[in-house]
Amino acid sequence: MDMKTRSRTSSETSITVELQNRTVSCLPPSYGQLVTILSIDGGGIRGIIPGTILAFLESQLQELDGEEARLVDYFDVISGTSTGGLIAAMLTAQDKDVEDGSHNRPLFAANEIVPFYLKHSPKIFPQSRGIYGWGKTMVRLVRGPKYNGKYLQDLIEGFLGDTKLTQTLTNVVIPCFDIKKLQPVIFSSYRAENNRAIDAKLSDICISTSAAPTYFPAHRFTNEDNEGNKHEFNLIDGGITANNPTLCAIAEVTKQIMKKNPEMGDISSLDFTRFLVISIGTGSIRNQEKYDAKMASKWGLMCWIIENGSTPILECYNEAIHDMVDYQSSVVFQALRSEKNYLRIDDDTLKGDLGSVDISTEKNMEGLVEVGEALLKKRVSRVNLENGHYQPISENVTNEEALKRFAKALSEERKLRQSRSPKLEI
Repeated sequence: MDMKTRSRTSSETSITVELQNRTVSCLPPSYGQLVTILSIDGGGIRGIIPGTILAFLESQLQELDGEEARLVDYFDVISGTSTGGLIAAMLTAQDKDVEDGSHNRPLFAANEIVPFYLKHSPKIFPQSRGIYGWGKTMVRLVRGPKYNGKYLQDLIEGFLGDTKLTQTLTNVVIPCFDIKKLQPVIFSSYRAENNRAIDAKLSDICISTSAAPTYFPAHRFTNEDNEGNKHEFNLIDGGITANNPTLCAIAEVTKQIMKKNPEMGDISSLDFTRFLVISIGTGSIRNQEKYDAKMASKWGLMCWIIENGSTPILECYNEAIHDMVDYQSSVVFQALRSEKNYLRIDDDTLKGDLGSVDISTEKNMEGLVEVGEALLKKRVSRVNLENGHYQPISENVTNEEALKRFAKALSEERKLRQSRSPKLEI
């Protein structure tokens, strides 16, 4: 994969800290007041939407702390599912080819995510043309997944190489589902420190969490456990487990607090005033009301799998999962008087092709960029489970304004940690 080499100025070079034999880009929560979490939903090509949001957030951090600032410098955990897992890896994997030899810079800046999708999506999701092309797609769906996944696999392996989970620049949490064991598998940097089987190659993890049923083939790989035995994984899309991985990330942090991991300092597992969480969705078609009971009552197996170019069963599962996670997260933060520490950004007004996970036409991708840009101007909203729609919160605050506030809090937290840290080489 072609990537430009990034030079580093000495005045803006980030502090590198060796913790538990890892090279990381930020000091742990024990040096500060907060634990910071970034979560990114699954959604295929709709990853363009969070890509747009993240570029804005990083630009605000750069205004505060200099152009070399990267998201990985500010978050203790970056979690992602499916396309969100891929973005998490892009933001946290080390760039080992920088000119000055420093290894605490990520492969991608946030403003490179959308160009990455625009360039590679047409080859990841090649489009069928006309009636003949649609017929070939139907044959493939009967015989196997819609896409063979080879381009995506080669692409991911190309830029991630042999980088392992414990080699990321901050903690990463990526859910998958083991189809052989019929149970979730959470690839967590925290777990990988003591469980070698979980310390898999990032490329294998990303290919696995993106293996959406009917779209891409399942992914099988092996990794050695602590005793040197081969541990086999047979994995599919993390969206089956948690399309919105926010609670997965919070749970992993909470477990470390309960274990009294010294990196967590004196943070209490129920003190959500010390948690700062940004959760970004990939949009939904909920308001389009594509299906109804009259229609679904006539569906057989094939219609649930493929109907009018969509996969209703997956759409239902994914919508339910990320809505419930948002609802539960909102309630917990409100109950613990920490509502302002939780920001969810999502859009439930997608229509037509914009709601697809794999339509990679130039028009549709440009439309998704526009959705992301428009979402920044919309008011901060919460899902109302009584009517299923996002509703603006009482404060008249846009997502853009909220991200600026969170950027300021992240910047202040980083500076506090640096001021409290032992003397380090810069």
